[in-house]
Amino acid sequence: MPPQTWIRFDAAERRRYWWRAGLTTLTFFGMAWAVGLSASAAERWWWVGGVAVLSLPMIFSMINQGYGATLLTTEGMELHTLFRCRSVSWGEVAGIEERCLPTRSGTRSEVRVVRVRGRALTVPGTLTARMYDPEFEAKLAVIRQYRAHAADS
Repeated sequence: MPPQTWIRFDAAERRRYWWRAGLTTLTFFGMAWAVGLSASAAERWWWVGGVAVLSLPMIFSMINQGYGATLLTTEGMELHTLFRCRSVSWGEVAGIEERCLPTRSGTRSEVRVVRVRGRALTVPGTLTARMYDPEFEAKLAVIRQYRAHAADS
C-alpha cells in the first residue's frame, strides 16, 4: 500500500460537476433577473438581494465540493476543500460509510467518515450523482483499505 494516496475528482468528473454548478448558478441568476424585471422599482433590490442571499450558500458549497480532495496517509486523512483543511487520524475514525441521498433526478452518493467523537464528515472528492459509479466504488474501497491497514497496525 502506498504511503499516500489522493482521492479527488478526475478530469471528466470535474467537468460534469462544473457544468452542473454553472447551470445552477445561471438558474439563480435568471431567477434574480426575472424578479428584478417584474418587481416595482421600490421593491426590486429587496427581491434581487433575497434571491442572491438564498443562492450564495449553495453556490459556495458547490464550489467547495468541486475543489475538494482527500489525502490518505498511514496516520490518517487530510480533508482539503477550498475554504478549509482538516486532519482526522485513523484512531478517531469509528467507520467509513456510503451515504445515499435521494434527489429529484435520482440519487447522490458520498463517502462519510464517522468519528468516535464529533459529527460525521463528508470526504471531499467522493461525490457522485450516478448509479453504480465504478470510480466512486474504487474510491470507497481505497479509503476502507487504508482504514483496515491502520487498524491492523
